[in-house]
Amino acid sequence: MESHPTLRLLPWTSPEGKPCFLANATEGGHLSRLADETEARQLAEGLEVLAEARKVLSNLLSPHVEVRYAAIRLSECLANALRVAESRGRRLLPQPDDTDDTDALDEADDTADHQKSSGTDGHAHVTRGE
Repeated sequence: MESHPTLRLLPWTSPEGKPCFLANATEGGHLSRLADETEARQLAEGLEVLAEARKVLSNLLSPHVEVRYAAIRLSECLANALRVAESRGRRLLPQPDDTDDTDALDEADDTADHQKSSGTDGHAHVTRGE
């Protein structure tokens, strides 16, 4: 048995806005497939939002509210893409020290400002095996 469980960062957060991890994930398991599908949807949505935002930004007469909405959606999609990149990066190379898995994600979530933050305990939601 491993001394440290293998953790996969999931592409969603807990109701409290904390990162969720899948412990000892098996490739092809139900939650892994759901996470893969969610990541694919999030990245596809990011491409769609980017295309629409470019249209709004290329029009010099776009109303302020449309530009603001485009920026909000872009920040949401960027946060999702960063979470996907972090998750996939963790699975590429083994990390010798997983003592603080949430620092980079907490920073991205704070910057994106699209999720509610509650509490400062830093605990992540972990879902056990499949």
